[in-house]
Amino acid sequence: MPRRLLIRAWGGVRAGQGRPMALLLLMALALLLARGGDGPLPALRLALFDAYQVHMPRQRQSGPVQVVAIDEAALAEYGQWPWPRTVLTELIGRIAEQRPLAIGLDILMPEPDNTSPEALAARLPDGRLRADLAKLPSHDALLAERMRTAPVVLGTAGFMHEEAGTSAALRVWPLRLHGAHDAAALPVMRFPQAMSSLPVLQAAARGQGLLSANLEKGIVRRAPLVGAVGDTLVPSLSMELLRVATGVPALEIEADADGVHSVSVGDLRVPTLPDGAVWVNFSAPAMDRYVSALDVMRGRTAPGILQDKLVIVAMTGLGLSDYKTNARGDLMPGVDTHAQMIESFFDGAFLRRPAWMRWTEVAAFAAIGLATIWLLPRLRLRSGVPMAVALGAALFIAGAALFAHAGLLFDAAGPAVAYAAVCLSLLTSMLSAAVRDRKLSERALQAAREAAARTAGELNAARRIQMASLPQAATAFPGERRFALDALLEPAREVGGDLYDFFMLDPDRVFFMVGDVSGKGLPASLFMVVAKALARSIALRGAGDMAAIMNSANRELVRENPEMLFVTSVAGILDASSGQVLLCNAGHDAPRRLTVGGRVELLRPADGPPLCVIDDFEYPVQHYQLAPGECLCLITDGITEAMNPAGELYGHKRLDRLLGDANASPSAIVQAVRDDVRRHVDGAEASDDLTLLVLRWDGASN
Repeated sequence: MPRRLLIRAWGGVRAGQGRPMALLLLMALALLLARGGDGPLPALRLALFDAYQVHMPRQRQSGPVQVVAIDEAALAEYGQWPWPRTVLTELIGRIAEQRPLAIGLDILMPEPDNTSPEALAARLPDGRLRADLAKLPSHDALLAERMRTAPVVLGTAGFMHEEAGTSAALRVWPLRLHGAHDAAALPVMRFPQAMSSLPVLQAAARGQGLLSANLEKGIVRRAPLVGAVGDTLVPSLSMELLRVATGVPALEIEADADGVHSVSVGDLRVPTLPDGAVWVNFSAPAMDRYVSALDVMRGRTAPGILQDKLVIVAMTGLGLSDYKTNARGDLMPGVDTHAQMIESFFDGAFLRRPAWMRWTEVAAFAAIGLATIWLLPRLRLRSGVPMAVALGAALFIAGAALFAHAGLLFDAAGPAVAYAAVCLSLLTSMLSAAVRDRKLSERALQAAREAAARTAGELNAARRIQMASLPQAATAFPGERRFALDALLEPAREVGGDLYDFFMLDPDRVFFMVGDVSGKGLPASLFMVVAKALARSIALRGAGDMAAIMNSANRELVRENPEMLFVTSVAGILDASSGQVLLCNAGHDAPRRLTVGGRVELLRPADGPPLCVIDDFEYPVQHYQLAPGECLCLITDGITEAMNPAGELYGHKRLDRLLGDANASPSAIVQAVRDDVRRHVDGAEASDDLTLLVLRWDGASN
């Protein structure tokens, strides 16, 4: 019983052409895609998102950020880093002179300036110089004093473990949390420790923000807008710069149990991922975003280049800067990420991947998967495979369109791989079925060939038997000079339904006949043999009268005719001593008389119905007298209805014209008719048997 159920189940799978298996696979893959996180193929998804940015980079519409770079030229002028804080104080003063909206310091100053007077005094022995140096203001105090007069935002770096200079304490400005009551429960990037600038500098600054960015295998794709040091929420440097520039007292954070939804500053609302990060929408590298600190110090910058800008002071010199590779594959200073984020916020070019996007991807996969499961087995591989490829490509086209026009990150890679698995399952089933069907077809074809070979052999044997039953004119009348006779029968198939016969009834009378059995193939050929044998038997039993022969043959054939066939026939008796001919026509084409002068005359005797139609019909007999040299020509309709490739019939006129010119022996006439018919059909397949009998009376004295 279980085996029977398994066989039925397997039969159902085969009947479904792989659809049940593909449906199960589709449901399993849809559940896998619906899972949260980075999806089943995170590396492939990130590579696709990177490709979007490579081929469709953000077009810069504004330039709100200017990076003052501590580059190789500045280092060559002012010496290696760290510079004395007096140089940095002067740099901030130069920047502040151009009235920027905010100044961000992408540098950390966790230790006092070792070039400051008190630091130098500490290294000197007691004395007047040490006392004089101790009276001078410290460089850190001078820098703090300058910072109080400028909108400066300090940077801080998060650390996952305690290091020299790190601390769990950090000065931050207020953040307003909406929707969530427990900041410690938010799934933001968290650091137990942070490295910040000196407390005196923090006290002088107007804000402080995180410098950290998300690194995924060394590539920057996402950056946090809000993080945490311990349980304290800390904004990113970019958001804190915007807060200071706009003058708002606090950043607004919308969050709930699922995580952070957005971070707002003034009228700007930035949608975020649940961890408070955003996908950074990078542009192509833009060097006009950078200006050398040396040019700022020497006043060589364009007038107003820093006015009303968000200025970030950062180290870009090789060996000092933390160069990072972004999603486009560009190797840029870490500060470039903050600058590009702020630019994308100003341009409204957010990259978003809302929570519902995952369900959109699952729905798209399910839609094209179901369409393919339904259509692919119904189509041939030649048209089905391009359709499947087009549907898979449509996922990537849709993803590119959503990225370009709406900034939405649609993961086409995961659904496409899952869709390829469904297609592969279907194609495997289809190919297996095709191989199985091909083997079955080969076996069926082999069996058909063997059956055809057996049938062909049987038909050839039947043809040989049928043709052997026909008399041969060349040997039928040895030594006979009073008449000459020749006949031809060419079946349209292996066997045919036409017949002819001739034999001597007595020393002076010759019996001849031509017939055409209705139908084709073996039944007609068998009935032809029966009709011929029956007519010969009746004639040779002593029924010398033409009418008696025809009437008796009709009655006998009607009695033994289970297939309800009939025969059209012309039969006759030639008296070789006088040239008198007796003809009897049973629904057949009229015979032709060929005169010595070349005239063709149709003999239209009173005829009757074909044999086997009316069982008690008395067939009339017509009497004709042949002159020496005249011929009788008896045919079946296979000659006049022979058709060429153009569909044209051979016809009676062409036959009469040929017979009128054929003043020759019966064998020559038969050969001429056969050759002319072959020329007419020109290789076209024969539709009916071809039969011809020619009898010439040469006179009683020959």
